[in-house]
Amino acid sequence: MADTEKRNFDVLQDAVINKSLAFSRKEREKYGLRGLLPYSVGSQELQLTRLLENLRRKESDIERYVLLSALQDRNERLYYRAVIDNIEQLMPIIYTPTVGQACKEFSQIFRESKGFYITPDDKGEIRKILDNWPKKDIRCIVVTDGERILGLGDLGANGMGIPIGKLALYSACAGIRPDQCLPVMLDVGTNNEEILNDILYLGYPHKRLTGDAYFELVDEFVMAVQEKYPKALIQFEDFLTPNAYGLLNKYRDKVLCFNDDIQGTAAVTLAGVYASTKITGIPFKDLKIMFLGAGSAATGIADLMVAAFEQSGLTETEALQRLWFVDVNGLVVSGRDDLMEHNLPYAHDYEHCGFMEAIESIQPHVLIGATGFGGAFTREVIEKMTEINDRPVIFALSNPTSRAECTARQAYSWSNGQAIFASGSPFRKVNYGGRTYRPGQGNNAYIFPGIGLGAIMSEAKKIPEECFLTAAHTLADQVSDSDINEGALYPPLPNIREISLNIAAAVAETIYDHDLARTDRPDDIRQVIDNYMFDPTY
Repeated sequence: MADTEKRNFDVLQDAVINKSLAFSRKEREKYGLRGLLPYSVGSQELQLTRLLENLRRKESDIERYVLLSALQDRNERLYYRAVIDNIEQLMPIIYTPTVGQACKEFSQIFRESKGFYITPDDKGEIRKILDNWPKKDIRCIVVTDGERILGLGDLGANGMGIPIGKLALYSACAGIRPDQCLPVMLDVGTNNEEILNDILYLGYPHKRLTGDAYFELVDEFVMAVQEKYPKALIQFEDFLTPNAYGLLNKYRDKVLCFNDDIQGTAAVTLAGVYASTKITGIPFKDLKIMFLGAGSAATGIADLMVAAFEQSGLTETEALQRLWFVDVNGLVVSGRDDLMEHNLPYAHDYEHCGFMEAIESIQPHVLIGATGFGGAFTREVIEKMTEINDRPVIFALSNPTSRAECTARQAYSWSNGQAIFASGSPFRKVNYGGRTYRPGQGNNAYIFPGIGLGAIMSEAKKIPEECFLTAAHTLADQVSDSDINEGALYPPLPNIREISLNIAAAVAETIYDHDLARTDRPDDIRQVIDNYMFDPTY
């Protein structure tokens, strides 16, 4: 533990320095802790054993979420040690799918504030109130306005659970120091009547701010960050599709930022598609890919895939012809007059038809679901994909688990074990036909922590699109033969720190190559990043 002037209960109540029963006899003397702790001196490993036992005693995941949240408030290093060492078990608790329920119940389970809230009442004073945040060297900000939380919709200020969870993953998966992270809620109201009528609701109790007033508030926030935290990365998270694209297009070339729903999802999905070609044997440039859902996530994936196809040698026109969309009104074609701007490049000159007819006619190799509607991939859909492909590639990306387009077991059983399956939420291994399959989770946690770490360590001016291609290639390259043999398109989650380090190094190299860094290129970029990464061991 670093030296501190704090003593007595001030030490035990400081989550950054507290290690509870792990304080040695000498430390207890030095910091005035004698008599304030039981006699026993325990190691961090013993504390982890006690923690895991307490987690097992809880009857629901939301109770486990609350327990871990409380631990984060009182002993930060033990919290991160637990998450890092038990990432497969605890990531679904601290993030998807449990974070969805935590957001819905945020006002009910609120204990202690962990983030920064900005409301329309703060207009004109955002830079001033940022001074109230105690940490001065902020490098990573995750911000949401709560309008499109996962697949759950408008949750208003209850959506703060998302920035908190994402930043916990930044620290656990990529070693970004917790004191350099800032969760932000742009609390501009909610149009969710149930939430507005909840007497326990903690947020701005008005209908959503819209139009110029909304964008002016966001702009004031972004500009205040540039002044207060000039080295900070801003990650936009869970904004409604038009606003998500509007904000990304406005700021991506001006400040250090990205949108994880659009660009992070795109990179992790592209990596999975790259990996799938190791199983199907079909070269990436020859793939036909169909999306069910045409929102920000789906079109973000397609936009990056256009760049990937061009990188593989296709023209832009040829690349666009590889990508097809179906939305609630059927196949996205040029004759329709109900399309949003980001859909237009993918509106092909083709006969309009429904989902099943589109699969039959276009015969895609890869089917990607980003609908937010559970069960959208029916048995008929999976069987049709299996009929036209020896090894159909199925991505059911919607979160939380209840919103997945199909389950892993459904994909394997309906395809007679032929499907290559990946999902956004975690699914357990599936035994089918005498074989064990490990469903790959296309979790953005494979991508965004490494992207952020690489950008922060190079002090990037902005993040070019090439960084997301680089991240996708780097992730796909870490899928081993044993992963492929299990049908998994992603490496095991316990390797996430090494994966993030490799992505961060590759991303930083790309930023230096594009002359977008504000620091000199070090001789060994990977070692510099490795030396920085936060280690919660005490």
